[in-house]
Amino acid sequence: MNKFGPLWRAAALAGLLLSAGSLAAPAQAAQADIDLLKVYLGSWKGRGVLTGSNSETVVCRLSLSEGNQEKINYSGRCTLAGTNLSINGTLAYIDASQRYEAVMTSNATFSGVAVGRKQRGGVVFNLKERDTSDDQDLNITATIALAGGAIKVDFNVVDNKTGDTIKASVPFSK
Repeated sequence: MNKFGPLWRAAALAGLLLSAGSLAAPAQAAQADIDLLKVYLGSWKGRGVLTGSNSETVVCRLSLSEGNQEKINYSGRCTLAGTNLSINGTLAYIDASQRYEAVMTSNATFSGVAVGRKQRGGVVFNLKERDTSDDQDLNITATIALAGGAIKVDFNVVDNKTGDTIKASVPFSK
């Protein structure tokens, strides 16, 4: 039986949304790479279902705004099972790495970096992290797709001790 608590679910959801402080290296990108991210500036709303041993509705808001040095700042909030998850982060194209990166932090002690690549006329970010805090052992994978004028987030969390899994898909629209 899945015994994930609300804080654990919130930490798992943090892996989904990508957010955080600043990138270590300055972003110096071609204008087309920057413009590809700027298409998604604005306020977004998302609703999806978190599934595991039980199903729960996930309701999210996400805001993308212009930042310094050709970066895009984002912040968001999701609610599930009476728990609020706040996230903050930065999206950028890093010339030195020839890739997009999203850096994130959350109020659920989760942080990470997702690598993005051009796909389907947009950018798809992939995050893979292992969280061993608070006597847990979780594998978190998330995909954030900015494509076709929409944002979609899919994530999967596996408890390595029990094999229990939580999944969610949250489509966002303006």
